[in-house]
Amino acid sequence: MDEQTPVHEDEYDPADLETSPAHDEYAPVIFAQDTVVHVISVDVLSGKEDRDNVLRARESGKGVLTAPFRLLKTNRLGVILTFAVYKRELPPNATPAERIQETAGYLGGIFDIESLVEKLLQQLASKQTIIVNVYDTTNFSDPISMYGSNTSSDGMHHVSALNFGDPIRKHEMHCRFKQKQPWQWVAITGSVGLLIILLLVGHICHATVNRIAKVEDDYNHMMELKKLAEAADIAKSKFLATVSHEIRTPMNGVLGMLQMLMDTRLDETQQDYVRTARESGKALVSLINDVLDQAKIESGKLELEEVSFDLRAVIDDVLSMFLGKSQDKKVELAVYVSSKVPATLVGDPGRFRQIVTNLVGNSIKFTDKGHIFVTVHLVEEASETEFERDESLSGLPVVDRRRSWSKFRSFNQESPATSSSSSDQINIMVSVEDTGQGIPTEAHSSVFNPFMQVGPSITRTHGGTGIGLSISQCLVHLMKGEIGLASSPHIGSTFTFTAVFSNINGQQQVNGSISSSEFQGMRALLVDPKKVRAKVSKYHIERLGIHVEVVPDLSLGLINTPTVNMVFIEEEIWDCKNLGNPKMLILSNSCSSDSARSPFVITKPLRASKLAASLQRAMGVSSGGNNLSREIHALSLRNLLHGRKILVVDDNPVNLRVAAGALKKYGADVVHAERGAKAITLLTPPHLFDACFMDIQMPEMDGFEATERIRKIELGIKKGIEDGELSAEAYGNVSNWHVPILAMTADVIQATNEACARSGMDGYVSKPFEAVQLYREVSRVFQTMSDESH
Repeated sequence: MDEQTPVHEDEYDPADLETSPAHDEYAPVIFAQDTVVHVISVDVLSGKEDRDNVLRARESGKGVLTAPFRLLKTNRLGVILTFAVYKRELPPNATPAERIQETAGYLGGIFDIESLVEKLLQQLASKQTIIVNVYDTTNFSDPISMYGSNTSSDGMHHVSALNFGDPIRKHEMHCRFKQKQPWQWVAITGSVGLLIILLLVGHICHATVNRIAKVEDDYNHMMELKKLAEAADIAKSKFLATVSHEIRTPMNGVLGMLQMLMDTRLDETQQDYVRTARESGKALVSLINDVLDQAKIESGKLELEEVSFDLRAVIDDVLSMFLGKSQDKKVELAVYVSSKVPATLVGDPGRFRQIVTNLVGNSIKFTDKGHIFVTVHLVEEASETEFERDESLSGLPVVDRRRSWSKFRSFNQESPATSSSSSDQINIMVSVEDTGQGIPTEAHSSVFNPFMQVGPSITRTHGGTGIGLSISQCLVHLMKGEIGLASSPHIGSTFTFTAVFSNINGQQQVNGSISSSEFQGMRALLVDPKKVRAKVSKYHIERLGIHVEVVPDLSLGLINTPTVNMVFIEEEIWDCKNLGNPKMLILSNSCSSDSARSPFVITKPLRASKLAASLQRAMGVSSGGNNLSREIHALSLRNLLHGRKILVVDDNPVNLRVAAGALKKYGADVVHAERGAKAITLLTPPHLFDACFMDIQMPEMDGFEATERIRKIELGIKKGIEDGELSAEAYGNVSNWHVPILAMTADVIQATNEACARSGMDGYVSKPFEAVQLYREVSRVFQTMSDESH
């Protein structure tokens, strides 16, 4: 206070002072500082800037600063910090209106900027002189200098923000040394900085080396794990191959001997016993195949064939497999194939048959009444109403089949049927509908998992391994399709899948009709009041070239269409009247129908071949045409095998007898060999053998090695004759010796098939082989030899 300017008496005449303009409110000032008490009754609200500061202070409840101005008397720069004083304590979230209402007055303080800064410098200054500049930067483009000069300096420069409590006004303090840093300080800081940099570089290098070493260790560990996994996969494949061979080899003998036993004279009871034993053996082989398929799927070694096939014939074959079970349960089994589906497709018929067999087999297993209905359409037909939704094949309620494909990706795209409309690619959709037990909603997500079933009671009641649907899903994906289901407990289930096949000729054969000249142009009357069932029956009859008229009542139908060759009528509406002509044919779900009630009974499920045979017997039409069509081959099996000398090589005497019996049945001359070395001796040219069946897994020398040695001998003879070193007369004037060798093994792993091809074998027959499979392979090999000779 001693340094303040002395206070003077009032030098101003009140009469000379300006009066404050008229306002709604005033803010007269009472000065508490002696240096400015001579100022009389200043109204702060009179000036614009002061007024704005005061109003902001009372509305915000915070302190506000004025812009810098010259203080009276001292002529030094200063600012006023103003706070609002309220009548009571207000909450932090009080509104501006509440603060204005509770304002009692204002408290302001004048700050001399230069005095404040000089006191701060006395505390901060060391031996060096510090230059300080304070700026009001509220207007950043035009800052106001509040303290200090603009003298430039080459020393260190630092800028700090100052906060006086007013968020609106911004201030900065610029500090610098008046002279350069002493070189000692530069040296010290430089050395410390360099040391820190060196330490950081060293740490980085050390961390990098450690990281590289860890990555190398992890890589080496991963490579070891990869080798172990590959070794485990190879070991698994070898284990499956060995187990498959060891199980299927004796099963081949069992099934083969049972087949040979069925060809002998047995009474009806004995035939039933043998047939039951053979079916049980086939069931065991089927189980083995499922487990091996699952293993091949897991290892990614399952591949599809690309051959032409008749889809309708495949579906008919599947229904034939379940004919007995459906009749025993009195469950109607039916199939319908859209006329837009081509007659011949290119794909894998075996795997397609496996999918449909799994789905129909599950339906047969869990359906005790009603029907099982298989439908085949093009994907582009999905949006069309093919069957009425208000009724079903058997009349029982069914689930909405559209739910089974509602989540398919192809139906959620803008053009769901683009692949179907192509002339090269055919995208078909197969649905299997049943009226069985149904699947609970909570189990829908797990039905396609391997070895999963709905509940333990299912296994006890119906049996099964639970891998059929899992395998079917993988096969569908390999066929570039999708699979889904719709199911409700106590109503039934519908499984739907899509598959992409190639169109063999780029054209679609309407209705897949089969050539049956004896029925072409005939007219038939179909009596059935159920629309869906009538549509299915009409489809099968029209496949024989017969024109069909559907009526719900027999008498009404005969009146409207008097000229018909035959009448098909459902058993449930047959009234036992003997109408004589036209020929009356009853469609029945049971083979135990009383034949005395009707001239002829046709048992369902309807299939083209069986329906044709039944009509031939019923109408008294000769079946020579069909027999002729079946016999139109390059060579019949008997003509193909009769007199052929075939070598069978197998270390198992039972399998030798089975293979020899199957071949001798058609007139082949069979020679046995139990070792690979003996096979090499017998097949060394010149010899008289037409073909060889070679077992793969044999002691001392396996089939692969034996085949490779035989091929080397044949190649050496060919080269010797071409080079003139050997005489062609010594080898029967045959320079290109190549005996067909067919692999005969119980191992069905894909790797084995590839190994057979690499060793020089011409074909592959898996055990236990069916006679038809064996003959088909022999026919292919001999046909190839015949083509090459020409």
